[in-house]
Amino acid sequence: MLAEFDLIRRYLMSPQEAQAANGVALGNGDDATLLMPRAGQQLVVSVDTSVVDVHFPHDAPGFAIGHRALAVALSDLAAMGAASRWCLMALTLDQRAFVDKKVAEQWVSDYARGFHTLCQQHATTLVGGDVTSGALTISVTVMGEVPTGIAMTRSGAQVGDVIAVTGTLGGGAGGLALWQKGERDITHPLLQRYLLPEPRLAAGVALRSIATAAMDISDGLLADLAHLRAASHVGATLEPEALPLAEGLEQLLGQSDARKAALSGGDDYELLVTLAPEDVACAQARLADLGITLTVIGRCNEALGVTGVSSADYAGWQHFSGDTP
Repeated sequence: MLAEFDLIRRYLMSPQEAQAANGVALGNGDDATLLMPRAGQQLVVSVDTSVVDVHFPHDAPGFAIGHRALAVALSDLAAMGAASRWCLMALTLDQRAFVDKKVAEQWVSDYARGFHTLCQQHATTLVGGDVTSGALTISVTVMGEVPTGIAMTRSGAQVGDVIAVTGTLGGGAGGLALWQKGERDITHPLLQRYLLPEPRLAAGVALRSIATAAMDISDGLLADLAHLRAASHVGATLEPEALPLAEGLEQLLGQSDARKAALSGGDDYELLVTLAPEDVACAQARLADLGITLTVIGRCNEALGVTGVSSADYAGWQHFSGDTP
């Protein structure tokens, strides 16, 4: 495999012209980068780490791993209503996992293709990072902008607000189940949802002036709703029959398990939002223009906790043991 800095120069650097066009005063190649946020904007920053065989399978295609590592980080910007601008990426690469140097370099090339392609789709410039040797781990720091004072947060939900989600749910869990069954057709809709999630950045921008609270769905709808409820000091009543299920999920898992996957499966990277009832039609119209659905699945109320679903469905993904929210 190429040496560290040769690998970075060949695969993991954005073109200088792309950096200059996106407010990068000093990019890759120095000890740090210099960035120029636009006037009247607040800087939104988030970091996400993906670990082999925890967040993605070791035998997933390199381009899918690159795409996914960036997508899950960008999803946090979407939840704030931010437009993405820059990212940093730290790649820990396990050379022992490859049969020879050519295979290793091809994997890096594929990984970089997935990462850079998604960068281009969302006007995001890779401005620096690090490459080390060890168990395959990717940490991505994303930076975006939102007009001052209008970022969406988890703490604005009000009693009487409706609860809604973009897109469909359960696809991440369904895709993982398919992969574990041996399915390797990357064009399968459920595998697309699991390995190639699409961050809802455009939806976040469209909703940021009317949503009262928002967050992305990464650990499962109920687990993430618990965070939003805690921040906003509200309870929730859900309508399980209203959950928008991912294509092919019921056929794969059956109705009961499909609904459970939608409630607690995780890895969906859709947006969970609350809105005043009178704003729902406007929000749905804005997202329809983007080809994205917005489905009302419940309502905020005064009584803390969640009604309408079984407590057995509450468990979401957690890295460490402890009390479930």
